[in-house]
Amino acid sequence: QVQLVESGGGLVQPGGSLRLSCAASGSIGSITWMGWYRQAPGKQRELVAVISSGGRPNYADSVKGRFTISRDNAKNTVYLQMDNLKPEDTAVYYCHAVDLGSWGQGTQVTVSS
Repeated sequence: QVQLVESGGGLVQPGGSLRLSCAASGSIGSITWMGWYRQAPGKQRELVAVISSGGRPNYADSVKGRFTISRDNAKNTVYLQMDNLKPEDTAVYYCHAVDLGSWGQGTQVTVSS
């Protein structure tokens, strides 16, 4: 299966922004759905956003209007732009190739003042 590596996580203050990247080992153009999921301490992993091969996104209600998912098939990379971050966004964020069931290793995002 395709190998996925996330980067861009870190510590940010409430209201700040962060951009996550997911680099794939091979072409993602043929993967219909790529997505970002997150898991906060003591909670189940949840869907954040998914994007189709044609660039159509879907978002969880909790992040609509604040997060933007995008994909660059030529660069084999998926992005998650996170704006107006809130403490409740704190979690480990995972990249996911939905069609193949592949997961990245995760990157920590901490939103705290």
